[in-house]
Amino acid sequence: MPPKTKRKVLADMLEDLSKENFDKFCRQLLDRGDVRRNKVEGKNYLDIAELLVTTYTESRAVGVAVELLREIGCNEDAERLAEDAGRQSTKPGPSDTASPSAGASGAHAMAEGGCAGKHFVDKHRSQLIDRVCETASVLDALLENEVIQQGTYDEILAIPTHRDRMRKLYSGPLNSAGDVGKDILLNILKETQKYLIDELMGKK
Repeated sequence: MPPKTKRKVLADMLEDLSKENFDKFCRQLLDRGDVRRNKVEGKNYLDIAELLVTTYTESRAVGVAVELLREIGCNEDAERLAEDAGRQSTKPGPSDTASPSAGASGAHAMAEGGCAGKHFVDKHRSQLIDRVCETASVLDALLENEVIQQGTYDEILAIPTHRDRMRKLYSGPLNSAGDVGKDILLNILKETQKYLIDELMGKK
């Protein structure tokens, strides 16, 4: 049997939600401000899955959906979606080939990143902003893994200091990417800032 596409994984997850939770999911999606009300209201689970993919791209849509599920309290659904999306890809794509440590170890990254409670990169936000010094290579890997787009990459890279680059990354793109994007960032930092991440993990 061929692997499910991310669009199909999203549609299956939305179909499994109760009507109440599906409505909450749609309201939370509207609250992000990225889509128009007429694109959401009265739509079914297939329409919303398609909207997520066309709005955020296939590589980011799952991360956004996971974040929305957590925001409405559907944590088990969020974890199941992340696991299903991690299993479905059997052929390498941009997220799998660009950085071996970033896209390939989704379940392991989820466990270390912090599915339950605050994500590692959020918990250590101030330390990472102050101490990550290889921001250009971090941005390169985030672009290759499609966590950020070229325009965002150019905008952040133009910022002169590492600290302000990280602050800008946290202020928008990283939040939009959700926990999947944060897992990818964590794996990138394990490669580029190994000693810093090892130190911070010892503080958990």
